[in-house]
Amino acid sequence: MAAGSPAILWHNPGRNGRAIFLMTGASDNDLAQRATTASDIRTWLDRALPAAAWPYARLMRLDRPIGTWLLLFPCWWGLFLAPDKSPLAGTWPMPSQSWLVVGSVLLFAIGAVVMRGAGCTYNDIVDRDFDAKVARTALRPIPSGQVSVRRAVVFLAAQLLVGLLILLTFNRFTILLGVLSLALVFTYPLMKRITYWPQAFLGLTFNWGALMGWAAVTGSLDLPPLALYAGGIAWTLHYDTIYAHQDKEDDALVGVKSTALKLGAQTKPWLAGFSAATLVLFAIAVALAHLGWPAMLAVAAVALHLSWQILAVDLDDPADCLAKFRSNRWIGWLLLIGIVAGQLLR
Repeated sequence: MAAGSPAILWHNPGRNGRAIFLMTGASDNDLAQRATTASDIRTWLDRALPAAAWPYARLMRLDRPIGTWLLLFPCWWGLFLAPDKSPLAGTWPMPSQSWLVVGSVLLFAIGAVVMRGAGCTYNDIVDRDFDAKVARTALRPIPSGQVSVRRAVVFLAAQLLVGLLILLTFNRFTILLGVLSLALVFTYPLMKRITYWPQAFLGLTFNWGALMGWAAVTGSLDLPPLALYAGGIAWTLHYDTIYAHQDKEDDALVGVKSTALKLGAQTKPWLAGFSAATLVLFAIAVALAHLGWPAMLAVAAVALHLSWQILAVDLDDPADCLAKFRSNRWIGWLLLIGIVAGQLLR
């Protein structure tokens, strides 16, 4: 092994959930120090779940719910966007079939948790060698030895089965869309190996719910959900490029590609372009759905928040990048509130 190489030898941590590792070379000491501060692991799971469940909850990223929110919001947007067919359309001040609203919202929420967990589990299986060399991911369950690859595969299959059972509650067209989404789920983790634009493939994957939400109501697709989907892809390029700046040094070291590495010092102008595309496409979507001023006001609020992110983010500060990335939850809520208000006031 070359001096200064970033390899880590892991010891199985057992029930205490803490990885023990041996380092060789200065780079390893640096990686280990950053891993303890940058790791995805959070402590609330240790208190809320039995010890045996800790690594599997972390495989699902239950300790990092922002990813689930970013997957869920497009589903909810599409669900309530459909003109004249939304569960809320023409029902001001209260929905006459509130059970339909609650049921649809909950099904997509549970589905988002499960499928985000499945995607993360698959990602960790195929990226286990890379994760062991990156500070932020070095203590994840598979590279740290807390979960074997075989057990991770079984856990992945169980999550996919639950996702399938949820999917089967929808109409045939939505089921078809859900099945097609698996092609994106299983190819996205490989994109960082072959292109500097894996964030675009994440956008295709994470915003598929915009199409499914609309289809769950209408049984078909139309221009509004397609515009919403395209806007979501641009939004993902924005927020995941910021996120990728956390790992740019480690990614360059291990040979993983990202928009953060591709765009470098020109990232902020590109973020402005991604945000502009997001806003135009969101505005087109709500206009085509005839949702009026509440939804347009929400798009304007989204514009302010995206502008703040671009101006305020320190792309050389991993903690600030993570904070700005997490703040995209507010964009999800802003647009959702605008769409719902637009439906209620139709």
